[in-house]
Amino acid sequence: MKVVSIVGMAGSGKSEVARVFERNGFKRIRFGDITDEEIEKRGLELNEENERNVRQQLRKEHGMAAYAKLNLPKIDATLKSSDVVVDGLYSWEEYTLLKSRYGDDFHVVAVWASPETRYNRLSKRKVRPLTKEEAKSRDVAEVENTNKGGPIAMADFTIINEASLEDLTGEAGKIVAALR
Repeated sequence: MKVVSIVGMAGSGKSEVARVFERNGFKRIRFGDITDEEIEKRGLELNEENERNVRQQLRKEHGMAAYAKLNLPKIDATLKSSDVVVDGLYSWEEYTLLKSRYGDDFHVVAVWASPETRYNRLSKRKVRPLTKEEAKSRDVAEVENTNKGGPIAMADFTIINEASLEDLTGEAGKIVAALR
């Protein structure tokens, strides 16, 4: 069984790529669900500020590999019956934890889009839209505080997502085929 993790900046198209894997038999685990669940548990409003605070608190408590650590039981249980696609690898520490645990069965797909393209997409997003300023601030926080560049640089596959959704899903489909 394989674990494929999708990495990229907010608005790059990670979730769309994860959906292609899901349609091809992979079970999807979204790392961000832990943030959403924690926000709900605390009775907070779902917004960028609360999301960032919860992410930082979880990393302070569990280390920079927090999301991978907290999702290991779910990944391991799912691997008993299916390949897994992880939507949203965030840090170098998460990458190294997953790579050491799953070895050659762990693959990373980076999804890249320019800041201008991503900010435009994020402003139009139906769920959790971000203003350009919020998106820029999140970019800086992710690059400076979560070591997100490493997993992008070490990706096994990279998709440039500057065109249509159809192009993106076509490229993701080619990667699914290559991994089968």
